[in-house]
Amino acid sequence: MPHFSWSAAEANTEAPGQPGSPPTALTETIAVLEAGAVDRESARRLPSQEIRDLADAGIGKLRVPAAFGGYGLDWVATTRILLAVAAADSNVVQALRAHQAVVEDALWQGDTFSQRWLHRLGEGALAGNAWTEPGAGGLARSGTQLSHGPQGPVVHGEKAYTTGSLFADWLDVTAADDQGRELGVFVRRDQPGVSVRDDWNGFGQRTTASGGITLDGAAVDPAEIRELTDRFPYQTALYQHILIVALAGIAEAAARDAAAEVSARKRVYSHGNGDSSAHDPQILQAVGEIDAAAALARASALSTAQAIEDAAAARELAEEEQHRLAIEAELATARAQVALHRPVLDAVTRIFDALGASAVDRAKQLDRHWRNARTVTSHNPWIYKARILGDYRVNGTEPVRLWSVGTPSSSGAENAVPEKGSPPDSGPAQHDEAVRNSATGGAN
Repeated sequence: MPHFSWSAAEANTEAPGQPGSPPTALTETIAVLEAGAVDRESARRLPSQEIRDLADAGIGKLRVPAAFGGYGLDWVATTRILLAVAAADSNVVQALRAHQAVVEDALWQGDTFSQRWLHRLGEGALAGNAWTEPGAGGLARSGTQLSHGPQGPVVHGEKAYTTGSLFADWLDVTAADDQGRELGVFVRRDQPGVSVRDDWNGFGQRTTASGGITLDGAAVDPAEIRELTDRFPYQTALYQHILIVALAGIAEAAARDAAAEVSARKRVYSHGNGDSSAHDPQILQAVGEIDAAAALARASALSTAQAIEDAAAARELAEEEQHRLAIEAELATARAQVALHRPVLDAVTRIFDALGASAVDRAKQLDRHWRNARTVTSHNPWIYKARILGDYRVNGTEPVRLWSVGTPSSSGAENAVPEKGSPPDSGPAQHDEAVRNSATGGAN
């Protein structure tokens, strides 16, 4: 049995035995997602229908309260389900990353705007991000402009690393108005003036739809505009948590595939250790090492889920306690990121030691595990997280929760990160110079 499964009791749904609860509706959908993963990877086919099926089964409303049509799960129960999705196809859990942040911000704010959005999310709507911008410029100012046309507000601009937005109903867009205020606006994706491109060219996580968006006079409902302030304080940690879930899913998929391939293998080496690969102790050792890495990654993801849950549960507490728990969540996800990158990358390479040269057959797509893991671990560079952890341990320096990436201006005047607001995206480190992001924590 794979590690990444869940039961009704684990999911802790409001009505676990009823049709439509996450264990009932999602189990079959996730199995279908897993069954098609190799074919999608071979053809580089986007999981558009699969994500819509998951949305219909409730993947987008795991955290939405029952009163708004969701399941009201905590972050540990939610993470168990997301781990199963990640093990089926790590691209999909990353593609839904920005959506999770939109849900979380609505839960945190609790105002009329957010309640309207919780109703919308409870009805199955999916949200994607459009925050990061291509090109040079300041690190914390949006180049996308909100203006007022004859028919009302419109936005113009270019966005990059819009992971998952091709699958979304709504785009969470950052823009500046004529007064220079930084705004968050929600834009319908299926309208004239919005062009979403599948031009992500990474060698891993190839079907996350992390391409660009052109906004050319896209209409904005005035009710969907608000200042980009006071985002939920653990947003950076949440974005990193979803990447940890993706990494854990990749490790589990590698362990699953390694075991299946070894079990089915008929050929043996004359200088091996028996008449069956399934009983060769050296091969079993290799598979066991992959299994251990997958278990470590799963435990790390569930641990960071608890830290995220603690931060989320602080909404009614004093601001000082909110700050403390947000810092704890940031530290927890940083530790997991630093601790996991080497074991998981080693594990997804070790699979080839267990199987030999036949494992490199393109039809098997076993290299996708390394390509996906290497891509995920290239986000939000772990070397900086290790330094931040050391600085905290030695000097008590709190991690920076609002950070950005881009090309600095010569004057430095535009490089400061705002005190309030925490836009999402940052891409893999190798693309940083081509992207500017008024963001924390990466939604790519």
